[in-house]
Amino acid sequence: MPRTPLVSLLAALLLTGGCAGSPDPGGPRPAPAPPAGSTVGEPQAGSTVAAPPAGSTVAGATVDLGEMSGIDVVFLSTMVGHSERTLKIVRLARDRVRDDALRTLAAAIEATEADELAAMRGWLPTAGPGASAAAHHHEGHGDDAALDRLRTAPAPDVDRVLREVLADHQRWAADLARAQVGVGRNEQVRDLARRIEQSRTAEVELLRGTP
Repeated sequence: MPRTPLVSLLAALLLTGGCAGSPDPGGPRPAPAPPAGSTVGEPQAGSTVAAPPAGSTVAGATVDLGEMSGIDVVFLSTMVGHSERTLKIVRLARDRVRDDALRTLAAAIEATEADELAAMRGWLPTAGPGASAAAHHHEGHGDDAALDRLRTAPAPDVDRVLREVLADHQRWAADLARAQVGVGRNEQVRDLARRIEQSRTAEVELLRGTP
């Protein structure tokens, strides 16, 4: 995908929130990193986590709040929703997958995105009032019909449907991350975007290359 459409995609996300349907401006913000021992992707009701100070380390990366822009915040909040959807996809199918290689790949994707999700949830509260005004709540990307398709797939079709649904989903993440690398301001966020672009691109190749 050319760079110009990618930049336009991220700019559109900054203006619209980038989700299917209109985001609720008064809706909840993405949750902070869950407490130790809780399930990633399922915040604990009533739990509170204090935002770390500027220059602190969150999930192994130092975030410089002085360089956090609205585009960085929109990327992070969008990726939170996207990763939440990824976890729904792999957890919905993991007990039904027949192919060992696909099961291993799905498990690796789940572990990677659970870690990234915890990190991004920890970063977002540090963005400050100026940048956080650009953040929206994201329920995740992709048509719910894709989840329904996976949920109702007959046993012989589960592997094929999972590859198709997950490949489309991860390709979108790779495209968005590639755009963020070009227009983002915060170097730590851009580094995350680089890693996301590389990993999702590799995952799509594996998913589409599996017989």
